[in-house]
Amino acid sequence: MSEVQVRDLTKAFGRVTAVRGMSFTAPAGQVTAFLGPNGSGKTTTLRIVLGLVRADAGAALIGGVPYGRLARPRRTVGAMLEASGFHPGRRARDHLRVLADAADIPGRRADEVLEQAGLASSARRRVRGFSLGMRQRLGLAAALLGDPRVLLLDEPANGLDPAGIAWLRGLLRSLADDGRTVIVASHVLSEVARIADHVVIVSAGQVRFAGPMGEIGPANGALESAFLKLTATAG
Repeated sequence: MSEVQVRDLTKAFGRVTAVRGMSFTAPAGQVTAFLGPNGSGKTTTLRIVLGLVRADAGAALIGGVPYGRLARPRRTVGAMLEASGFHPGRRARDHLRVLADAADIPGRRADEVLEQAGLASSARRRVRGFSLGMRQRLGLAAALLGDPRVLLLDEPANGLDPAGIAWLRGLLRSLADDGRTVIVASHVLSEVARIADHVVIVSAGQVRFAGPMGEIGPANGALESAFLKLTATAG
């Protein structure tokens, strides 16, 4: 099983508590929408799951173990927290090959994920000439490089045009249907409502709702109504 479990997670930065007692499970084979306003603790939580930030209390587990204890972490978990970190003078294929080499992943995967991300025709282009949407696609390609069973994506639709957003929905749906755990952190409710199976709503560092999408309602309006009510009453 590759589900992600967050248990009683707490993290403070000085006097600011970013995450307080957060608990939820992102099931395998489902798209989990991780929703909350800016500053609600979403990105901090994802960074803790990835071992980039140490929690003050609680645990974040992937398939029952912390990220740091995974035998081949980059082949188990793929992540895109922001579409940056690219060398502007490097070509898209070369960027992915450098990442693949560092993670002991076959170099051929660079071309495979470029095709999967719709960037095959831009493989030789330098990243400095990429639009924001193309950088998002390259970030997604990097996340898919190790053919991971878990994907953690922070605002993956940012910068994508309508066709790109439709492509992203199809990609995430197919990945979940293949049994993978997909977590999408976002504040664009209308988009995640179309693909989410599971929903986690957070505000002020705390979970306000965690459960199947069906418990909120099938329509976009139901999710928006629940989100506004839960985040407005948080305190």
